[in-house]
Amino acid sequence: MIWEGRFDGDSPLCKRVFQSVKYEEDYGAISPNGFFLHGFSVDEGVRRNKGRVGAKTAPNGIRKNMANFPVHASRFCLLDFGNVVCTNGDLEKSQKKLSEKVAQGLISGGRSVVLGGGHELTYAHFMGIRKAFPNKKIGIINVDAHFDNREAESGLGTSGTSFWQIYQQEKQLFSLHIGIQKNANTLELFDRAHTFGMEYILAEEIFYENIKSICTTVDTLEQRVDLLYLTVCMDTFNASISPGVSAPSCNGIFADQAFISIYKRILSSQKLKALDVAEVNPLYDEQERTARLASGLVNEWFMNASI
Repeated sequence: MIWEGRFDGDSPLCKRVFQSVKYEEDYGAISPNGFFLHGFSVDEGVRRNKGRVGAKTAPNGIRKNMANFPVHASRFCLLDFGNVVCTNGDLEKSQKKLSEKVAQGLISGGRSVVLGGGHELTYAHFMGIRKAFPNKKIGIINVDAHFDNREAESGLGTSGTSFWQIYQQEKQLFSLHIGIQKNANTLELFDRAHTFGMEYILAEEIFYENIKSICTTVDTLEQRVDLLYLTVCMDTFNASISPGVSAPSCNGIFADQAFISIYKRILSSQKLKALDVAEVNPLYDEQERTARLASGLVNEWFMNASI
């Protein structure tokens, strides 16, 4: 069993996440603003991007680490729709499948959670949101060391092309990228970010005294759009707390008070409809630190969102 943990009783005061999970196949079972979950067991995009593969095995590990968290909302329920996989290297097919499943859940009124898997899931997750809300302005907040705006070669996407692909379709981006590192992006990628209108906050700008300014930037994006999608790449974080990723970062950010304050501000938005975590790679994780951090970041939404 993946969803299992300490049992302290059935009282609402004692419940943990594993007690509030239901395996489901019917998207009509999703309640308004209820959470629904998919795993994206795919790292073909990482392979194409010449990264360290292994992230495709992450979703169940993140589930396991999430299972024992206490439930803080009496009506909390999580519907688990299983994993999307990639066969024969057909990334595009797996992305299309995830997008279709996400769209069904959002149309039913739910809030989408996806556990990656490589960061190629961003394009798939976004496409699902777009299918569900064809006429809405979708704002994207990308917590990542990378812009992921590389041009797709021969039309084939990778873990680093999602924002290029989204821009080609949308012709505009409403996006904010938090944790960008200069040593992880070429000048061409910075130039493309400016051309595409991708706003960003450098990793070195995330500190306590700057919280108010960053939250104001988040507020500005929120006001410009109809709904928000938050995607978190685990290679944003310092390798000491997030070692199990495809591209570890020696000078990444920490999940300290400054970051968590900004993160909770994003989670508090009533416009937030979707969240994913990407690039957890169990093959390189130490003591499941990366999976634990990823599961904790997802659980913050469960604890802070109004049900």
